[in-house]
Amino acid sequence: MSALTIGGLADEAGVNVETIRYYQRRGLMPEPDKPAHGYRRYDATTVKRVRFIKRAQALGFTLEEIGGLLELDEAHACAETRELASHKLEAIETKLADLAAMRRALMTLLRQCDAGAMKGNCPIIHALGAD
Repeated sequence: MSALTIGGLADEAGVNVETIRYYQRRGLMPEPDKPAHGYRRYDATTVKRVRFIKRAQALGFTLEEIGGLLELDEAHACAETRELASHKLEAIETKLADLAAMRRALMTLLRQCDAGAMKGNCPIIHALGAD
């Protein structure tokens, strides 16, 4: 793969051009110098970096956390990276528990609706408006 324009980089990485520019503004990617007559050029390592960022986002890491991961990668700090991933997993487990509780509550309200538990009053509206 030869040097790419920002559009080519975006295509190769599966994102749009504005995503690349946003990552540059956030400090996740360097912006190459612009030659006097021409376009900035990006190499294959930049494509890998964008894909890394997108994969980390898909795992739930924030852009700030991804910046930290990139720094840890450069420092070859595997133990610290593992610790960050462990904390992220704990946060996901907490969110899953919260979602499961929300699901149970909604299922209960839907069963009350289906059973006509509150003649004339909607149990969902009643529960949301309760003090």
